[in-house]
Amino acid sequence: MKHTIRDSIEQHIQTIERVDPVVNAFTFKSFERARLEADQADQLINAGVPVSPLCGVGYGVKNLFDVQGVTTIAGSKILAQAPAAKSDAVLVERLQKAGAIMLGCLNMDEFAYGFTTENTHYGPTHNPHRLSCIAGGSSGGSGASVAAEMLPFSLGSDTNGSIRVPASLCGVWGIKPTFGRLSRRGTYPFVNSIDHLGVFANGVELLSSSYDAIQGPDPLDPGCAALSIHATRPSLSQGIHGLRIGVLGDYFSDHALDAAQESLESVAKLLGATQVVSWPDAHLARAAAFVTTASEGGVLHLEELKRQAPDFEPLSVDRFLAGALQPVEWYLKAQRFRRLYRQKVNDLFRHWDILICPATPVPAIEIGTDWLVINGQTMPARAAMGVLTQPISFAGCPVVAAPVWPDSAKGLPLGVQVIAAPWREDLALRVGYFLQTSGLCHVKSPSLN
Repeated sequence: MKHTIRDSIEQHIQTIERVDPVVNAFTFKSFERARLEADQADQLINAGVPVSPLCGVGYGVKNLFDVQGVTTIAGSKILAQAPAAKSDAVLVERLQKAGAIMLGCLNMDEFAYGFTTENTHYGPTHNPHRLSCIAGGSSGGSGASVAAEMLPFSLGSDTNGSIRVPASLCGVWGIKPTFGRLSRRGTYPFVNSIDHLGVFANGVELLSSSYDAIQGPDPLDPGCAALSIHATRPSLSQGIHGLRIGVLGDYFSDHALDAAQESLESVAKLLGATQVVSWPDAHLARAAAFVTTASEGGVLHLEELKRQAPDFEPLSVDRFLAGALQPVEWYLKAQRFRRLYRQKVNDLFRHWDILICPATPVPAIEIGTDWLVINGQTMPARAAMGVLTQPISFAGCPVVAAPVWPDSAKGLPLGVQVIAAPWREDLALRVGYFLQTSGLCHVKSPSLN
């Protein structure tokens, strides 16, 4: 009997219904829409119409993406009673045009302000490889849904690390493209000057094809750069010959514990990367990213904070309030620094094609952990999960997060960031594909215990 796309979608639905009660990745399940789209795809195939490689592939979206007929809650209680979206976000429209099938909306930290997806309103998302641990955030539902094999790929957002942190902790592939590469129209904002959108996937081929389907300029989104022309799909099998690959040290080694160092060393050895490179002003960049995030986020939510502060997530309300009260001079200084900082980073990539470093300082921590000690420094656990990602996104560089399974992590993953110069996602994807075909970086079936 012929296997149809509808059959595949029904299998996804069965897996979601069985697995999600223990993982808590979904906040809304769009199964009727998925069935309708699956039947339409089957009709096209039966009629002999050429279809895209994504036709019939299931996916989900972080619940800050607009989905027609669904309220965009962005992880919050405050937006739960807002009107439903009248249309899909641009990236959802593009995936639908490519034939991908949307199965639902995914859990996140409230208003994307967090690295753990310990959401008080909708419950924490659990790591499929150890349910007592965090999935990372703020796109925790997006990462966990792929890791739990409920979805082949998903959409997320990344301001300070919100794709790379869940990808690292859940052991899946992720891509945070160049700032301005993808249209953000139809998504709920967090920090307009730093927000990126991107993809999680169970393999580099799907990561690349789904990313390719959603990229391209959007004349109605001023944040989608004019330079963001539709790039040629990278030749993944081209390999790494001739690429200048360095290993980030200093700040990045200072904030990496044993499992992170082990992951990095294994990737560096495979890539033949021996030279340690200093990333400019990483400490300052993280501080400036904090100032920018708090200020823009606080101002965005100031009116709601005045009216209904008790309805905010307890883990974020004080940070939003503090951000709204920051002197404007701090924000302006952070933006002036960012201009100089990005120039220094661009200069660095005159000498290197790819730079690598860990994505998180430690593997997934237990839900409810408040503090971490990293190389003698006590840090707030939730903020510390982004210590290695914030300096990179503040520069706007594209990054592929590659899943690694270090022995010292005892069954948990800890990913590595593969960083390229702005607009060179193709190089990061090529390196990711090399790491995957080597067998070092791969996705594992979850234990769900």
